[in-house]
Amino acid sequence: MRSTIPAYAAAGPDEPLRRTMIPLRSVGEHDILIEIGYTGICHTDIHQVREDWGKSIFPMVPGHEVAGIVVEVGSAVTQHAVGDRVGVGCFVDSCRECANCVAGHEQYCLRGSLSTYNALDRHGRPTFGGYSTHLVADENYVLRIPDGIGLAEAAPLLCAGISMYSPLRHWKAGPGSRVAVVGMGGLGHLGVKIGNALGADVTVLSQSLRKREDGFRLGATSFHSTADPATFIRLAGAFDLIVNTVSADLDLDAYLGLLAMDGTLVNIGVAQNPCTFGTFSLLVGRKSLAGSLIGGIRETQEMLDFCAARGLGAEVEVISADRINEAFRRLVAGEVRYRFVVDAASIASSR
Repeated sequence: MRSTIPAYAAAGPDEPLRRTMIPLRSVGEHDILIEIGYTGICHTDIHQVREDWGKSIFPMVPGHEVAGIVVEVGSAVTQHAVGDRVGVGCFVDSCRECANCVAGHEQYCLRGSLSTYNALDRHGRPTFGGYSTHLVADENYVLRIPDGIGLAEAAPLLCAGISMYSPLRHWKAGPGSRVAVVGMGGLGHLGVKIGNALGADVTVLSQSLRKREDGFRLGATSFHSTADPATFIRLAGAFDLIVNTVSADLDLDAYLGLLAMDGTLVNIGVAQNPCTFGTFSLLVGRKSLAGSLIGGIRETQEMLDFCAARGLGAEVEVISADRINEAFRRLVAGEVRYRFVVDAASIASSR
């Protein structure tokens, strides 16, 4: 049994990620040991390392889009077996008792779900994420990755994919519905794919038209620049659902104006500043402003099965671990189409 494993970690908020060795906890009776194949790089990883959302725990090993193979199981494990293709998303435990957990919405655990990294587990041990070669996790928080998706393309589905799938399903995107996706990055490009697969009419609203061809290729029926004020006049009342994936501050009154009666604007991007809007933007048309956070274990498995059945995965750029810091810089600059994925084998081999 390995007691330490190689990983890429940040020693502090102003430090680059470097290769190091981290402890690997023992496999308990309900645990599985995953040999990581690929881990997606999420913008959240950068926010956590930089302490944009509050104090972080260092050294930090980011990564909550983890795909790999089961190499060991605990004595009481029933849901997974050695050789299975599996994934781990944004959380690895919850209270399992509150109303939300019982309903399958562990991400909204009333006592707080346990993040895959940058958290302390119930024994006071820090959690380490997928920028490593192995991960031990409770079987109840591990997903099955169907054969219909490659592990590299599946990894980003564990955060970006479910972040889009959950609001699209909850607000009933499907045949006859008109959906707009704000931003076409790591989240938005999957929103286009999934929305189209659900049968919705999908429009991309982006700052520029430079990704227009990609948008149509991935399933969008129209693509518009939000830098053009005429867009908001031309598309007034055009959508039943708008899913905002960007973290930039938006003119919410303008975007609410794009909703049809009873339409909803759902935020999954985290704005940098408090949001403001006029009450009449909601009153006129009985509109709603909402939020959505990833998905529970059952819904995430449903999403993986849905995507596999349709051959859907993320558009990825696979990189070696020694390029993680470069990838962080490129991600902030928007220079990726559409998700960086780290080849975990390179963590073991790099020095």
